[in-house]
Amino acid sequence: MDTLFTILSTLVDQFQKPTLAFLIAGMLLAALGSKFEVPDPVYKFIVILLLLKVGMGAGISVREANFVELFVPAVGAAIVGITIVFLGSWTLARWRGVSQIDGLATAGLFGAVSASTLAAGMAILDDGGIPYEGFIGALYPFMDIAALVTAIVMAKLSAARRTAPDVSVNTDGTLARFGAAGRSSAPAGTIEPGLLRGILVDTFRSPAISALLVGLALGILAEPDSVYRSFYEPLFRGLLSILMLIMGMEAWLRIAELRKVAHAYILYGIAAPILHGLLGFGVGYIAHELTGFSAGGVVLLSVMAASSSDISGPPTLRGALPEANSSAYVGTSTGIGTPVAILSIPMFIALAEVFIGL
Repeated sequence: MDTLFTILSTLVDQFQKPTLAFLIAGMLLAALGSKFEVPDPVYKFIVILLLLKVGMGAGISVREANFVELFVPAVGAAIVGITIVFLGSWTLARWRGVSQIDGLATAGLFGAVSASTLAAGMAILDDGGIPYEGFIGALYPFMDIAALVTAIVMAKLSAARRTAPDVSVNTDGTLARFGAAGRSSAPAGTIEPGLLRGILVDTFRSPAISALLVGLALGILAEPDSVYRSFYEPLFRGLLSILMLIMGMEAWLRIAELRKVAHAYILYGIAAPILHGLLGFGVGYIAHELTGFSAGGVVLLSVMAASSSDISGPPTLRGALPEANSSAYVGTSTGIGTPVAILSIPMFIALAEVFIGL
């Protein structure tokens, strides 16, 4: 009975948090026929500010960490993020009736990291007196950015594969479309090396990824701490809530697409955090054997892998993959994945006690 009460309390907490609450509010506005709208230039400005803030915060964390100690766990975190997206592409994205782009966007969000879930894991370890490395917070951008970029590239490849050979590459490496007169000799459904390069160039030049990466570079190479704390941090939560309202309204218009495959997202949202957390535990254990990475660090790497992004992921995916259904990836992530990830933290602590010793 206590376990059921804990699960229900966690679910209620998630629905009250701004990310999901404002998404649902946007869906209600659309359902009631509201004329509420945010002008497109304002929306784009909001997304750029959000991503600059996320990138800068990640860069500051990396800059303040000890690079030598950080290296092996950081590589492991990036590998976990990329692997999670590939697992999603082989499972959810291939589920009958699930749009491949929606499946990959959802996998990207699950490969990225929830700062709130990581904070919950840290609080539990602190309460138990379990030590962990001070640089743990700097690991999340490696997993986060690796997963999001991988998901975006794979989604664009999937879209190009469906339309090839009606797509070509300009001389500067960006994508171009052309008609039958200019068709490529490649068979339909295949991707030429030049086209792959074009997709990569387009991805890294896109406003969303460009803002994220330039923010990361500024955080690492410059000292933007004062403007970050005085301008970006105070605005962040408010701007994110507006973005969630916009995404909620759009999600309502496309919710009919999910009715026949809702079970797929529910199953993925329940199973993925546990499987991903076990993957993170395995990679953390390897880092422990190679470098002496602490048992607490292994637990928190597991928590990061189990979590799904509620901060950096939605604006990045909305900016880079506007065609993806936000009700699929945000609803599955925040509504199902986050409660499961939080409830699984004691399991990762128990595994660390058995295999490493706390």
